[in-house]
Amino acid sequence: MSAPHSPRTALITGAGSGINFCLANLLLTRGTSVLIADLALRPEAEKLLERYSDDQSTSSPRALFHQTNVRSWTSLESAFSAAVSAFGQVDLVVPGAGVYEPHWSNFWRPPGTAESKDKLDGDRYASIDINLTHPIRLTQLAIAHFLSTSSSRKKSSGPIGTVLLCSSIAGQVSPLPFAIYNATKHGINGFTRSLAKLEEQRRIRVVAVAPGLVKTPLWTDHPEKLRIVNEEKGDVWVTAEETAEVMAAMVEGDEVVVGESKVQVKGGSIVEISKQSVREVKQFMDEGPYGKAGNSASQLGVVEDETWGLLDESWGK
Repeated sequence: MSAPHSPRTALITGAGSGINFCLANLLLTRGTSVLIADLALRPEAEKLLERYSDDQSTSSPRALFHQTNVRSWTSLESAFSAAVSAFGQVDLVVPGAGVYEPHWSNFWRPPGTAESKDKLDGDRYASIDINLTHPIRLTQLAIAHFLSTSSSRKKSSGPIGTVLLCSSIAGQVSPLPFAIYNATKHGINGFTRSLAKLEEQRRIRVVAVAPGLVKTPLWTDHPEKLRIVNEEKGDVWVTAEETAEVMAAMVEGDEVVVGESKVQVKGGSIVEISKQSVREVKQFMDEGPYGKAGNSASQLGVVEDETWGLLDESWGK
């Protein structure tokens, strides 16, 4: 496969597990050195670091870990500095760390309630810091870095640097139980489109992926979320590996092909990933994600009922 824009180096947050681990693994097999910025590593990520240890020849791809709290701007800057120190420059930045409406930072479990870790005097929601503020701040760091090193990037065409953001089909729809998550993914879509002209004007590509249901620890570690999916009723999972393949294609070239579907990639593109298909998410008159395998959760009503219960039990009392 031709890969005209293959990055030599990447910084990926949240690559200690899930989709972003699979992306890191895939990029390393293709020769890209990766700095994993995360709070901790799962066993599979630890093995990846061992396989691509810093002890190898400098001509081989390397995997490094930098413990990072993406809610902290200082921690993000530290991770970026570590990547630059290790690799000289960074070609690809993926602000991939995210949470899916956890009970500890959840619209229907407000600050001050039993399950919330958002403090009444904290002035912020952790889930917004992780899902929206951290990608915005890391994109600022990336753009500044790409511009400051542009003269040393020996590329006659294509992007001098790429930011790949992580949206979701939740950026197109609005299920009641996941209000903050929906808001952050709608925000990522708008943010991505706002930066579309950077590719034409400064050769910096900012794009996003919008996966459907991807079976990762974001789901499997939270059985309360798994209740909305029923494979016996036809719900289908997209795999993390399938998602990573699409993400790699978006940074390595100018089109993504999955089965009979094809999407042209340029600055501002948002690519929806369903089971064995992709499509561009349009800004206006979009058809939406429904009706495609990998995009349905047939038992959403179970969690909606729980949400109404929370509202009736504790709000306004």
